[in-house]
Amino acid sequence: MAIKIYADGADLQGIIELNKDPVISGMTTNPTLMKKAGIKNYKEFAQEVLRNVTEKPVSFEVFSDNWEEMSRQAREIDSWGYNVYVKIPFTNTEGIRMEGLVKELIAERIKINLTAVFSYQQIDKSIEWLGDNKSIISIFAGRISDAGYDPTSFIQYAKYNKKPQQEILWASVRELWNIKHAENCGADIVTVGHDILKKLKETPRDLEQYSLDTVRMFYDDANSSGFTL
Repeated sequence: MAIKIYADGADLQGIIELNKDPVISGMTTNPTLMKKAGIKNYKEFAQEVLRNVTEKPVSFEVFSDNWEEMSRQAREIDSWGYNVYVKIPFTNTEGIRMEGLVKELIAERIKINLTAVFSYQQIDKSIEWLGDNKSIISIFAGRISDAGYDPTSFIQYAKYNKKPQQEILWASVRELWNIKHAENCGADIVTVGHDILKKLKETPRDLEQYSLDTVRMFYDDANSSGFTL
């Protein structure tokens, strides 16, 4: 595939194994995934990831809501390795845009992954803020779809208007076929959860056999539940 696949998760062993896979071009994570994985020490986890992932890009997100602290965290995260991208949300929890912070950081050549981008207006602003700097714009296509919109039009719009050094990322994949959706509409990168990546190894599947496996699953589950009529 032409599109780059980034593994999205916080399972350290999974990250180590996926890093060996030539299909995987990079790694991303976020505080929610880290919480689900039971991570207690952010820095220790991140540095362990970077001891194993030394070449492929890795994105780590700031987690403060305060501008000054976000700025400090961004510089700290950036210092961990040349392959690190710092994830900055488009706004903080009060809806304040992070334009000044983004511009401040890119002036220092910190690589930004601008995240939680949803609307056309946010895409326009992201492109403007990041300018001619090596960066990623993470458009949450899966959640846009959940909201009742066609995410492909947002990706296509961003792809058409972006600057050369900017990469457009399809975030929040919901199913395996979304990888092909992301590729077909021009995304540069797609982030895929570890669970969905396991399914990628099983494709293409024989649909007749898949049908039989499904029927057997229903049958076995009905029997193990003791259903009677």
